[in-house]
Amino acid sequence: MKKSDASLNNSKNRETKRKLLAKDEPSPFVIINKDSSVPLLLVCDHASERLPRSLGSMGLSSSQRKSHIAIDIGVGDLVERLAKNLGLTAVLCQYSRLIVDCNRNLSDSTAFIENCDGIAVTGNHSLDNSERNKRIDEIYWPYHNAIESQIKRFINQEIDPIIIAIHSFTPTFNGKAREWEFGVLWDQDPVTANIFLRELKKTGMNIGDNQPYSGKDPQDFTIDFHAETSQLQHVGIEVRQDLLKDIEGVTYVSNILQNILTIVIKQECASKKL
Repeated sequence: MKKSDASLNNSKNRETKRKLLAKDEPSPFVIINKDSSVPLLLVCDHASERLPRSLGSMGLSSSQRKSHIAIDIGVGDLVERLAKNLGLTAVLCQYSRLIVDCNRNLSDSTAFIENCDGIAVTGNHSLDNSERNKRIDEIYWPYHNAIESQIKRFINQEIDPIIIAIHSFTPTFNGKAREWEFGVLWDQDPVTANIFLRELKKTGMNIGDNQPYSGKDPQDFTIDFHAETSQLQHVGIEVRQDLLKDIEGVTYVSNILQNILTIVIKQECASKKL
């Protein structure tokens, strides 16, 4: 999908009434350091397991609603820590991927996933267009509009931000252990990816180059839509979830990524003389 094909004012043009989120519920997104001039923008599509009250439990148990099918475990805390320690702007989605997956094109069948890792998400079964539109209007586009607004803010300051999307992945998938501890996902920007690959390999950990997912696949909508279409530097970082299971793990991973992000910032500022 091209930006020209998607209006940033979709929610104003819909006839669907806003009934998904109550007025006292959190915004669909949160922005950290919204005035930062550091030339990096962190985005976190799957930062929260929160469900709108209007959707109840979506047919899931409490443990299922806190599991990897609902949230990228640990990344919300990780991104907040990185943003605050380095003074970076970050945009985080504040609702679960089970409502609508903000890292999917809306034409993707997994944007409103019905079954995940053997678990039936009954709250997504037999969705009509009205229900889909409420989720799109109240969560999906507001989140992406927030990212786009931050990109425009940077560009208005004559800064081309590097877009960095951060996710986490399960230690096993379909019964098979995943050996990688970090993954570097890229497609059209090998330069930024190579910095992360080089520096992460220095840790001695097992680093995946476009593993366990690939930046060349169509499922990474956020990078495709906001970075590739604007020819902005970008990379996707995946962290294995067992590394982020507690505050000690988040701190450990944060320190690793903080060092690499500092290198990226210095190189970008030097090249652009910021």
